[in-house]
Amino acid sequence: MARDLGTKYICFKCGTKFYDLKKPVPSCPKCGADQRDAPVAKPQTARQQRAAAAKEAEEAEVPKTPEEEAEEKEEDEEEDAADDE
Repeated sequence: MARDLGTKYICFKCGTKFYDLKKPVPSCPKCGADQRDAPVAKPQTARQQRAAAAKEAEEAEVPKTPEEEAEEKEEDEEEDAADDE
């Protein structure tokens, strides 16, 4: 038999997971923060979502080592020489 513990929250200040136990003021048992004071995130537009995804992908790109850059440069030079002939 499952008991109804109220609404489940994740504290916006300390990250603790808890149920409000159907109390009128949902306050975190660990830090005491009133969850009604949580900042409201503005919804992102599609353009903002694409920009954020592109930024994350750019940051996740691994920088090349000097050896990899040298190899890539040599390959480019070889291709240029072949194109000139």
